[in-house]
Amino acid sequence: MSALTLSPAHIRPVFHALITQATDTLGATAPNPSVGCALLDKNGAVLATGTHPKVGAPHAEIMAINEAHQKGVLDQVHTALVTLEPCNHTGRTPPCSEALLNTSVQDIWIGAADPNPKASGGASRLREAPGNRNVTFLSNHAELADLAEDCAALIIPFQQRVLNQRPWISIKQALNDAGSMVPPKGQKTFTSAASLTLAHRLRRATDAIITGIGTVLTDDPSFTVRHVPDHMGRGPRIIVVCDRSGGPFGRMPTLWRARMAEAGFTVLVSDNLANVPALLAEHGVNWAMVEGGPALLKAVSELNLWDDWLTIHKTNTADRIDITTQHGPHGLSPLRLLREKTCSPE
Repeated sequence: MSALTLSPAHIRPVFHALITQATDTLGATAPNPSVGCALLDKNGAVLATGTHPKVGAPHAEIMAINEAHQKGVLDQVHTALVTLEPCNHTGRTPPCSEALLNTSVQDIWIGAADPNPKASGGASRLREAPGNRNVTFLSNHAELADLAEDCAALIIPFQQRVLNQRPWISIKQALNDAGSMVPPKGQKTFTSAASLTLAHRLRRATDAIITGIGTVLTDDPSFTVRHVPDHMGRGPRIIVVCDRSGGPFGRMPTLWRARMAEAGFTVLVSDNLANVPALLAEHGVNWAMVEGGPALLKAVSELNLWDDWLTIHKTNTADRIDITTQHGPHGLSPLRLLREKTCSPE
């Protein structure tokens, strides 16, 4: 095996941009993960890039290879950067590991190992195939550890569903300077424009919303993505309304349910909050967010159903953003990728 042609310092800015591109597809790819790929020539110039746009579409590696072919530069490919280990099985699409082997690529940089036991093994396949290729993970390079963490954060919702049969669940909570979630009379929010943008990035990036019947009856919420562009042609999003009153639709207003269906939502009702994660996993949800009042947030917390918690604190100056995970304030969270649309926020 020969030495890697490009240095970690050369790889860093390209991988950073690639993670940002893949982050933009969160919310569009479930039940698949969000993945990005870049193909470089021997000097490190980017020849083509690709992201996986949605389930059933070509994977990121194929998108990049197709772009390089269309540009007539496929024979110049020397280095591939991929945020997730190339798949090594035939599902809706052929293995990406084989597609890369059919190119002139010699160096493959991988952001994170594939957690799916049905698809993993792409790195070994690329390393062991004839051709003496270099295959390396970002985690093997200390100076790229932050990017390795970003790649892990990018796939952690997918990993949660595949390994634990439940989605990653994020709670969003806004508090005023008195510690209350209740906005002033006549208003629906009290946070800044920047905080609203972050909240809608989260709504765009998630595949499902968990709410309570109290929120539906009191606020008549639309749960649409505003302040940022939504995914073009995205599939139906799931809304689970928690209502212990029973019945197929509980106390949900018929007109609200019809309006949500018309807006592209699949509305479900659950009379048992503890069953909601498994219900969402059955629908292929990788990442869900909780949007509700204090009673629902308290119930989710007591059942320990959450994975990370986004708190927006209204202050007299700029809002303060806190992100806490089950493993503490510095645990791995996909929210790190949404904040200011940059990787590894402080």
